[in-house]
Amino acid sequence: MKKVAIIMGSDSDLPVVAKAADTLGQFGVPCEMHIYSAHRTPEQAKQFSETARENGFGVIIAAAGMAAHLAGAVAANTTLPVIGIPMKSKYLDGIDALLSTVQMPSGIPVATVAIDGAVNAALLAIEILAVTDEDLAAKLKAKRDNDTKTVLEKNKKTELEYNN
Repeated sequence: MKKVAIIMGSDSDLPVVAKAADTLGQFGVPCEMHIYSAHRTPEQAKQFSETARENGFGVIIAAAGMAAHLAGAVAANTTLPVIGIPMKSKYLDGIDALLSTVQMPSGIPVATVAIDGAVNAALLAIEILAVTDEDLAAKLKAKRDNDTKTVLEKNKKTELEYNN
């Protein structure tokens, strides 16, 4: 099975991106976490991106806040799918990072999830890997079925309590 790389621009992103690692672990998807900055360690980020495919990765998740150039810098140096997580900041609540992550130029796509959306980034990475992995696809289906069951149980309880 291919690995998923989780790259964050700063260790302050760790509490959020740890949720992605946890989600990947629940599905048995191996991952590695690294701290590379598009601005402070550009050469290391570039080298990691350029060699990610040959090092067994299938998807890269890149989390960054504020200017949020990390996902784009990674995507510019690999043909692997890159998923950007815009991180919330104290100044603009992550809107700056969201816009920086989602506004990629034509030819260098970055899939973008919600601000601090680490769980969805992991699930999207799993969906990408599941295109060629039937066992992983079955695990995703089971999760979706369980999520449906949970919502319907909550609906039934709410209906019984509030609908005469």
